[in-house]
Amino acid sequence: MSRLTLLAAVAASALAASSASAADFSFTGTFPDPATVQFFDFTVGAASNVTLRTWSYAGGVNAAGNTIARGGFDPILAVFSLADGSQIGQNDDGGCGLVAADSVSGQCWDTFFTAALNPGNYRVSVQVYPNFAPGNLSGTFAGATTFADVSGAANNPRDNHWAFDILNVGSAVVIPGVPEPTSWAMLIAGFGIVGAVARRRRVLANVAA
Repeated sequence: MSRLTLLAAVAASALAASSASAADFSFTGTFPDPATVQFFDFTVGAASNVTLRTWSYAGGVNAAGNTIARGGFDPILAVFSLADGSQIGQNDDGGCGLVAADSVSGQCWDTFFTAALNPGNYRVSVQVYPNFAPGNLSGTFAGATTFADVSGAANNPRDNHWAFDILNVGSAVVIPGVPEPTSWAMLIAGFGIVGAVARRRRVLANVAA
C-alpha cells in the first residue's frame, strides 16, 4: 500500500470514527429571572439529523435517564449558526405526539426541534415564553416577565427549572451565565490582588539582584 493510499485510508477511518462518535447530551438548571436566556454550543462532525428538546413543562425522562419533574416554565428554543450568527430555526411548542402533554394543563408546550445540520459549530438558546429570539445572535431577544402558565389551568403553578437535551451531535457544552455585579466586583478585586502580588515579587526580585 502506498503512503498516499495509507493516508487516505487513515483519514477515511478518522472521518467514520467522528461520525460514529455522535452522542446525546442532557443539561438541567434554573433561571434567576424570566428574562434569562441560556445558551449551549454544540458541534456537528458529519451531516446529521440533530434533535433539540426540553422536558421542563410536562416533565419526563431525559436522554440521560433522569426523571424531570413537571411544573417548569413554558420554553422556547432557537438554533443559530456560529459561522455568521444567523438563526436556523426556532420552536415554541413541540406539539402533542412529539412531546408529552402536561398532566394538569393538558398542553404539549415543551419544545422539539429537529433538523439535518451540516458539519460545523452551532449555538442554541433556551428561554421563557414569549421571549422569542432575534434573527441573528447580534440582535435582541424579546424578553419575558413571568414564569407563570398562560394556559389558564387552575392549580398549575410554574417555577424556574429547565431540562434540555441535545441529541446526535459531536459535542455540546453549556455556556455559563454572566456573573452577578457582586461576583464581578469580587473577580476584579481578585485580579487586583493577584496583580499586586506579582508586582511586589518583581520589585523584591530586582532588589535582591
